[in-house]
Amino acid sequence: MKKNGEASGKGLSDLGMRLRHARLAQEITLKQLAQKVGCSESLLSKLENEVAAPSLAMLHRLATALETNISDLMAESWVADSPVMKAESRRRKRFVHRNRKGGIELENLTHHHKGGLLQGNIHVIEPGVASDGQIEHHGEEMGYVLEGEVALYLGDQVYELSVGDSFYFPSNVPHGYSNTGTTVAKVLWVNTPVTF
Repeated sequence: MKKNGEASGKGLSDLGMRLRHARLAQEITLKQLAQKVGCSESLLSKLENEVAAPSLAMLHRLATALETNISDLMAESWVADSPVMKAESRRRKRFVHRNRKGGIELENLTHHHKGGLLQGNIHVIEPGVASDGQIEHHGEEMGYVLEGEVALYLGDQVYELSVGDSFYFPSNVPHGYSNTGTTVAKVLWVNTPVTF
């Protein structure tokens, strides 16, 4: 699937249907959406038919173009049954890096519900893996490094972070990250509004 990498795991089973529904609700064709997100019609068709899976960056571009968010596209349920989320029941979404030698896993800390304003995840980043470029959108983000070493990219600036370091930035600043260490890195990441 070009060089965007692939996502896999729980939460993708209805993604194709939701992508198609969001596209039809916007009354745009595959060709128009492909032009908006910078990929081929063929790839979009594969995504809608669940023959291929998007990378995290591609999923973000699709959500933006379809005027929705990744959480709505991937949510397994619309309403939380409880205000508490036990560790063993947290959903995890895995995104395979383009070189397929590692990936990024998002471990949900908050239930998704329509209209929710805040979202928390633990980003689990394998050694040598980076986000698929920099993204930007509306909102605010903050994080706290739980394990490992991470480079945080904010526009042209690079910040080297280690355990105990925290950060905050407005989401319209282009941002991305990479694991610069030799062990798995974990970052507690909170953003508003709901994005992933």
